[in-house]
Amino acid sequence: MSANKTLIIETSAAANTARELRKLYFTRVAFSVTWVILVSLLAKTSFTAATILLVIYPLWDVVGTFLDIRANQGNGTSVTPQYVNAAISIVTTLSVGFAITKGVPAALIVFGGWALLTGLIQLVLGLKRRKEFGGQWPMILSGGQSMLAGVSFIAMAHSPNMGIANLAGYSAFGAFYYLLAAIRLGKSAKTVAQN
Repeated sequence: MSANKTLIIETSAAANTARELRKLYFTRVAFSVTWVILVSLLAKTSFTAATILLVIYPLWDVVGTFLDIRANQGNGTSVTPQYVNAAISIVTTLSVGFAITKGVPAALIVFGGWALLTGLIQLVLGLKRRKEFGGQWPMILSGGQSMLAGVSFIAMAHSPNMGIANLAGYSAFGAFYYLLAAIRLGKSAKTVAQN
């Protein structure tokens, strides 16, 4: 195969991946906005609803991570970080379900540990993808912020005014960063396809 054909195939694969990631990021925005609205409406009045929402959040991350893996198939990049992220989110889903039976502070500590670890993975993935697809600075910022939020959730878990509703801001910022990344990836996909 000539170098020119190889470049066209690689360019096409990168453009397809960028388009698929863009769709996924918009889906993540929709989920996060819906989750924030539900938490705002239900978390303070229904412990059951708050518990379900708290467990659903890391479970959705598992789904989103597998969709991310699917979007990256065939482009030659390692998906090991995504599999690690999925494993962490599965353990977190189970752990949050158990921890909430011990009280909100225990669940917030688990959630904080998850935010810290998955933020680190998101930061690393954003840095790696920046070179190939561009449009990753929102994901890099989001990963760093997730790490900081995780530390603060753990530190403030036993604060009397800290509750599940406080996680809505975390999810809202995540939605904002995914929206920025989706918009940026749209530009990257067009640029890659034109080259």
